[in-house]
Amino acid sequence: MDLEAMEAVRQLKYQYFRTLDLKRWDEFADTLAVDAIGRYGTRALGEPLELDGRAAITAFMRENLGPEVVSVHIANHPEIHVDGETASGSWAFEDTVIATQYGVLIRGAGYYSDTYRLDGDGRWRITSTKYQRIYESMQTLSDTPSYQLLANMWATPTPQ
Repeated sequence: MDLEAMEAVRQLKYQYFRTLDLKRWDEFADTLAVDAIGRYGTRALGEPLELDGRAAITAFMRENLGPEVVSVHIANHPEIHVDGETASGSWAFEDTVIATQYGVLIRGAGYYSDTYRLDGDGRWRITSTKYQRIYESMQTLSDTPSYQLLANMWATPTPQ
């Protein structure tokens, strides 16, 4: 069992989610292999997404998770299997997305299935990522009169 590689893959997936939620697009891109494949699906966006390549995945995230979208992803229960310079992993995840411009709150959970590769520069990167939803829910924030977004690091401060 290659514990060092397993920990590197674990840290990689955590970095993937952290940089996604913090909109650090260059760092996010670096978690992906140049030839990465992303298969994402959400009822909120309609049809499943098939994104091929680091540039396509990063561009989609940058365009669709801009400052008007607040997100947080929590990953846990990793099952990581290393085979030399490749690995596979399964992750339970929960996500919360607040689309402020549309006034909706989306919550969900599921399992990611990923593959990884140790690239020539000595860094592990995601070569494929996809997930299966257990559930996804959406509510209109106007339907919850008591709802208040008290902090939003992406909001433009209002002059006082």
